[in-house]
Amino acid sequence: MAALCEAFTLCGLGPTGGVGLGSGLLALEPSADPDHVLLTDRGRTATLFKVSDQKPLGCWSVKHGQIITCPVVCNFETREYIAVHDNKVLRIWKDKDVNLDKVFKATLSAEVYRIHSLPHAEPLVLFRGGGVRTLDVLLEAPQQEIENVISDEVIKWSEAFLEGQQPVLIFVTEKDGNFFVYVQKLKTRSLCKYKLEQQELSNPLCFTAYIKKQIITLLCLYSSDSVYKVLIPLQQNSEEEEQTLSKSLLLNLSISGSVLKGTSFVVLDKDHVAVLGSLAASGEESKECLTIWNTKFQTLQASKELPLGTSGQLWCYGEKFFFTHGKVLTVVIYKCETSSLAAAVGKLKDSQTSDLSSFVNWNTLGDEELLVSCQSQQSVALKSESKMTLRSKKSAVEDMQPDASTIGQFLLSIKDASTAAVEDELRQLLSKAQRPDFQAAIGCVISALINRCKADPTFYPRNFLVQMIQKQELSYSLCPDLMAVALEKKDVHLLQICLQRFPDIPEEITYACLKVFLSISDDYLERTDVDLESVISYIDIEPNSKEVKTEVVENGFSTELEEDGCDVTGMKETHMMDSVEFCPVGPQKAALLNAVLHSAYSETFLLPHLKDLPAQQAVLFLRYLHYLYVKCSEKINTTLPGVLSPTISQIMDWMCLLLDAHFTVMVMLPEAKRLLSSMHKFVRAQVRFYSELNKIEGSLQELQRIKCQKDSQAYSIEVLELI
Repeated sequence: MAALCEAFTLCGLGPTGGVGLGSGLLALEPSADPDHVLLTDRGRTATLFKVSDQKPLGCWSVKHGQIITCPVVCNFETREYIAVHDNKVLRIWKDKDVNLDKVFKATLSAEVYRIHSLPHAEPLVLFRGGGVRTLDVLLEAPQQEIENVISDEVIKWSEAFLEGQQPVLIFVTEKDGNFFVYVQKLKTRSLCKYKLEQQELSNPLCFTAYIKKQIITLLCLYSSDSVYKVLIPLQQNSEEEEQTLSKSLLLNLSISGSVLKGTSFVVLDKDHVAVLGSLAASGEESKECLTIWNTKFQTLQASKELPLGTSGQLWCYGEKFFFTHGKVLTVVIYKCETSSLAAAVGKLKDSQTSDLSSFVNWNTLGDEELLVSCQSQQSVALKSESKMTLRSKKSAVEDMQPDASTIGQFLLSIKDASTAAVEDELRQLLSKAQRPDFQAAIGCVISALINRCKADPTFYPRNFLVQMIQKQELSYSLCPDLMAVALEKKDVHLLQICLQRFPDIPEEITYACLKVFLSISDDYLERTDVDLESVISYIDIEPNSKEVKTEVVENGFSTELEEDGCDVTGMKETHMMDSVEFCPVGPQKAALLNAVLHSAYSETFLLPHLKDLPAQQAVLFLRYLHYLYVKCSEKINTTLPGVLSPTISQIMDWMCLLLDAHFTVMVMLPEAKRLLSSMHKFVRAQVRFYSELNKIEGSLQELQRIKCQKDSQAYSIEVLELI
């Protein structure tokens, strides 16, 4: 069984996408970190992205007039990045490098087609003439002569594998409508050439391959809307004459009279492939979509329409699809399970796999359908255990029957039951032994409860919702209306927990939470249940204090503001207003704002919403961020104590975002102007302090190099000579 799960946007691709991908996407490659991907545009820019945060970590560009001509890859062994621009110029750099003009450069003697990076092996460089070199051999003599393996042929596709620690490269070429396959083993320097069997009125559009037990399986997507399989043994003698590879039909991309015109595809496992293309039915307009097919049983397993169109490119890394959709790069998470006939036809009810009934949209079913679905789940589960002994079968029935019937009956009963009755039934439901698909079932239960909350304003099982979010690994996409209802009811505790635990909250919802938190008074929040673990260890609240205290802190400067020639009028009042000795908000509001700081976001999508934040709320939020920044700077490790306390990176990122969104307002408002002046003086003091540290950097490094002597006595005086 295969399924397409939640989707999210990684970045924009237009001129305002913010990551330099306005020229379109050339390729997407994995990085050394499984959560990172490398994007190469069809111009001169490469960008490193963290997928889980949808955030760029680095961006590098070649000079104007130069063009990156093959995908940038990561050397998994050295964690360096490798690029080729203008076909022959090789560049190698690391994360800390900023200017590509100052990184390693080598000009090669032949044009490069593609660089393939492999784990635990040197990257392979494939030249347009078919020659191959490992990167280390190539760098020993960049101008070495590269042999021409192919004549008048054009490379269409290539891939590299490791087979028994031996790198293997396969590439496909085309000449006059004929396609040829080359397989090269680097260690033995053997090269085998094959001719691909031709097919009348049809040509291969794209290729993919995998290797297993010394056999390369080459899959070809043809213009006849079919996928063919070609087997290539690695033990072939390279001295034999050119052979013709026969192919066999693997998959027909048609279902119920509709035909999928595929543009690209990837292999997911031995029984599943994903195809991106246009699904066309007779007499209907074609629709672009992403599909997953079961090649073993010739069935379509999952499909997702893409109404904004795609570029026809599809990549797959770490159980995630990457493709362009309109003007954004979209990520779709998928899952594949063991292939069986029951799963292929959608009838799988085995206890070993995820229960399909748990993914039923309960909102669209009638009362009778809910009960029938749960009862059918029981009966099929009983039949699947027919090989058990009578005694063990009876035990299994008793364990499974309450789960199926209770969930179905509960979904039927919540329409009329009181909040107390619903919460009591939920506690009984949760006391049952959890099934393998319990998570999805709970998602359905929460969705049903939220629908009841919308229909009946007096119904709100808050205690259960809080308990579920705290105990279960849920996500925003599993119950998308939950936070909307919590915002409507201003349930700040529930929103706080969601912000701390949901990894996929949209920026619009994050902004809505921030606005609600800032608008609620501290007096109201004092009567509200809020988790204070993130603030209780460092916050100082003395609202009645009339004195601004100063203290010498560990980083060598004081929190007392420096006086200079500007804005000295009313300095005493300024001290009272802008002092960061005490927190400008109450502990409850501080804890809620910390939850916002912890939520993942994309600057591109959050910034437009932040511009709508009222000026007074923006100033208050900035004052709190300033307070946190000073508190972090008081510690040598710049880390706040406590659980889920914000990091200095999160604080600075939000400060920059807020200033970008409200710079004009901050300059115009008098109280904001004083705050900016205070922040400027504080940062200037830090710069001076670190400047003094830089002056003794050599001495500190020398101290680190001095090795510890033998154990000294209880008291001793040691003289260290510093150079």
